Amino acid sequence: MSDTTATPAKKLFLLDAFALIYRSHFAFAKNPRVNSKGMNTGAILGFTNTLVEVLLKEKPTHLGVCFDSGKTFRHEKDENYKANRQAMPED
Repeated sequence: MSDTTATPAKKLFLLDAFALIYRSHFAFAKNPRVNSKGMNTGAILGFTNTLVEVLLKEKPTHLGVCFDSGKTFRHEKDENYKANRQAMPED
């Protein structure tokens, strides 16, 4: 007698938080989202929308959101690592 009970498939999503935040900031740059105190909330809105979209459309069983911790071994090995990138906006 074989077991016909299928194990539910697991679906893992890992999100790069700073990549999504950075992209969202510039997505709303021409039409900024500003709260009642004048704070630009476009990056927050874009990140949250992406997170909700993944949850609703993909229905993952597991989800991780990763944030950069700062400089890595790459910066130690090569002082020019990401040297050509623009500075992060102040907003």
